[in-house]
Amino acid sequence: MGGERSAVMVLYFYPKDETYGCTQEACRFRDEYERFTDAGAEVVGVSPDGPQSHRRFAEHNRLPFALLSDADGELARAYGVGRTLGVLPGRVSYVIDRKGIVRHVFDSQLRAKKHVDEALAVVQRL
Repeated sequence: MGGERSAVMVLYFYPKDETYGCTQEACRFRDEYERFTDAGAEVVGVSPDGPQSHRRFAEHNRLPFALLSDADGELARAYGVGRTLGVLPGRVSYVIDRKGIVRHVFDSQLRAKKHVDEALAVVQRL
């Protein structure tokens, strides 16, 4: 397959499970999930929370996509996700094409739901 991925990936970093903005964002990704998959994309959420917290958050909100634990922040650092006010983990979304190239970055701590709109528009163009 020439090193290509099977799907476009939307990798979104968020601060904390079950908080207001993070729940809104996750539920918007859930509500639009079929549109992402129809366009050939997979959605993956990442936060510092542990696997048990992610399991509860996913079950509580019926999330159909994977949540990864980045407790030590290694993945966030690798992607250059900063911290808000030096304390709060960043909220950044990446659209990564089938070749593994980052095609879009949206960074906004306060506009949680806009991450979904931005990512979906890019995925539909790829």
